[in-house]
Amino acid sequence: MRAYSATALLALLATCSPSGSGRPDISQRYDKQEVMIPMRDGVRLFTSILVPKDASPALEYPILLRRTPYSCRPYGEEAFTEDPRNQMARYLREGYILVCQDVRGRYLSEGEYANVRPYLPEKSGPEDIDETTDTWDTVEWLVNNLDSDNGKVGISGISYPGFYTWMGTIDAHPAVVATSPQAPVSKWMAGDDFFHNGAFLLPHAFDFYSAFGWPRPEPKTEPDQRMAKDTPDEYAFFLRMGPLSNANELYFHHQVAFWDTLTTNGRWNDYWAARDILPHLRDIRPATLVVGGWFDTENLFGALNSYAANERQSPGATNTLVMGPWYHGGWNSSRGDSLGEIAWGSPTSLFYTDSIEGPFFDHWLKDAPDPVLPEALVFDTGEKTWHRFDSWPPPETRDATLYLQGGGALGFDPPDPAVPGYDEYVHDPEHPVPYTTEIREWYNPAFMLEDQRFAGWRPDVLSYETPILEEDVTVAGPIQVSLTVSTSGTDADWVVKLIDVFPDSLEGGDSVPLSGYQMLVRGDVLRGKFRDGLDAPEPFEPDEPTSISFALQDAFHTFRRGHRIMVQIQSSWFPMVDRNPGVFMDIFQATGDDFRPTTQRVYHVPTGPSSLTVRRLN
Repeated sequence: MRAYSATALLALLATCSPSGSGRPDISQRYDKQEVMIPMRDGVRLFTSILVPKDASPALEYPILLRRTPYSCRPYGEEAFTEDPRNQMARYLREGYILVCQDVRGRYLSEGEYANVRPYLPEKSGPEDIDETTDTWDTVEWLVNNLDSDNGKVGISGISYPGFYTWMGTIDAHPAVVATSPQAPVSKWMAGDDFFHNGAFLLPHAFDFYSAFGWPRPEPKTEPDQRMAKDTPDEYAFFLRMGPLSNANELYFHHQVAFWDTLTTNGRWNDYWAARDILPHLRDIRPATLVVGGWFDTENLFGALNSYAANERQSPGATNTLVMGPWYHGGWNSSRGDSLGEIAWGSPTSLFYTDSIEGPFFDHWLKDAPDPVLPEALVFDTGEKTWHRFDSWPPPETRDATLYLQGGGALGFDPPDPAVPGYDEYVHDPEHPVPYTTEIREWYNPAFMLEDQRFAGWRPDVLSYETPILEEDVTVAGPIQVSLTVSTSGTDADWVVKLIDVFPDSLEGGDSVPLSGYQMLVRGDVLRGKFRDGLDAPEPFEPDEPTSISFALQDAFHTFRRGHRIMVQIQSSWFPMVDRNPGVFMDIFQATGDDFRPTTQRVYHVPTGPSSLTVRRLN
């Protein structure tokens, strides 16, 4: 392992990037054309193409393609984006042909739209289409109809466009030599976007589909409009909405088709399995740069798991993972020098664009020097440094188990059998634990490192804390939760949070005092009825100690000497996660009468220990 401060690594790799600062004057340097590209089944997809004005057969440029359901605005051959984001600005400066396409059934493209359209391994005729065929047909048209391209194509995209990027990487056209799936949708119902371990992420699904999900009877250019709420406080809004079954009665009226799909497929089944892209990431030929953010609520799962699936199923492939201290897409839309109250010490997003992604595509598409990227380039969110590893998780890590102990203690030793064996709290779904202290109409993207003192003060949150650390503790990789629990009901959610507690005497030049700050490092939820599998919901026996286990997503964080490590456990995280009524049932069909308080217990005795197992690097 080699570690660099962000400033040192920026200087080390900056020689790879010839780009300068400032936004380019697009209309002065590029010509724009808009075309309808025919697919093999006759459907035509709207495509916007930016070509450098000095393009000629003597000057050949690579193509960088983005396929999106979110619109290629602004429309019109004379309309240019006024303020391109980090990545687009970089490629405009460097002379790429930039192509944007509205995917099938969205905005100005023809055809019918399908959410995460399933991949078809076997295709017998032109009517057998998926996103891989649409990408292939698009690339084939581009390389045969543009006069100034060099025959090499890259594909990039964030979130949903990250899914389309992976689809263009599977069964890739020969001209596609490099792709960058970033925060990609990968396995809905398991860990991306709308479900985490079977629990429903309410604002993500409701707010997204209240704009994205309405029918499009004919092509359009106007943007999707999110439904206006009667309060900027989403906690109050969703509490007043009541059970999920009220969403249609009050707001959607069964006109948002995918909301109905989500709420009638509340367990893993063939519908979700058909939309799982991970088994298809095999024998990948193009070089891939998989990108994610450690504080990405939507698709941290997708970045980590699609990288791992490609690594496992495509031996010998060029497959690089980059994980930075970012929220969803933050590497493209911000400087990345801070998130919430935590400063990183350097503009990590600008560093990523100019010294990682830019040189990656320059090398593969323009024959520029190899930037010699490592297998994994990841940011330590406690030490605030970039690290290079030969694999992820690093092979030199070892398992270390943090045990919950009596009296709110936490340590690497098993619990003392002489200390009482459980802690308990009452979970009241009418007064759920908030996931953030901020008043938000749309979710707080910095909640994944927010100060957790507001939660620890509540009687329905359990907190366990180590003594002051005498040495640094670095965790690098997945975190396995193993709890022995009980509930007086027949179902319960279990939210587990790993927290870095800063010293009370911390000093520094931060705009907000960080003394005693309880930084959320990783948190996630298990809907208890899915403890034996997302396809096998089972009720709890009331008050019966039961073992549950689930994986928190990976983290890379150093708990510094003088800090403490904390674990918090609770049964609500509202409205990020919808409320569990405490009753074994289809929660999407619950009514107000189904919700009731329950008593939860977490056990910490040698015969029923509760713990978090981390991958320790030091």
